Amino acid sequence: MNKLGYFAVCAMLTMRICMAQELVNIILGTITKVDSTTKTILVKTADGTEHTIKVMEGATVKGTKDGFNGLKEGAQIVARTTGKGVDETAMEVGKISEEGFKAMDGTVKKFDKDTKTIVVNDVHGAKKKFELSGRALEDAGKATNAGIAKGTIVTVYYTEESEEKVAYYVAN
Repeated sequence: MNKLGYFAVCAMLTMRICMAQELVNIILGTITKVDSTTKTILVKTADGTEHTIKVMEGATVKGTKDGFNGLKEGAQIVARTTGKGVDETAMEVGKISEEGFKAMDGTVKKFDKDTKTIVVNDVHGAKKKFELSGRALEDAGKATNAGIAKGTIVTVYYTEESEEKVAYYVAN
């Protein structure tokens, strides 16, 4: 095969690899409609954008004992999605409530990829340490390949499990 043929094969493989990497979005908003038949939720964000999100069978729904059936109109949620428009699909959905996810705004003090932790100073200056779930760590690494930079303003969505704070979403 000549050099042009090798180039063409490499270009096709590179395009296929790029297409295989799906963009992950973090959506924060309020559920305005739940369709149990199609397993979709309509979520309105603070800027007024509406997202129709399909919650697939294997998706994780946290913050409610009833899984998808525990998602109700008016509930505030955070969702990790892939795709856009009619193809927007949830990988995870977390209900923000006393029994579900909690949210904290703050500034990153330290991000440690090796120990899978992030330390955030809250708005009052108190340090809080969070264990990062696998997907939260993966999302943080996608932005810079190194994690989230010190000084970045973030919102951490977390649960308290066995006296540890576990972050499932870190959004900036």
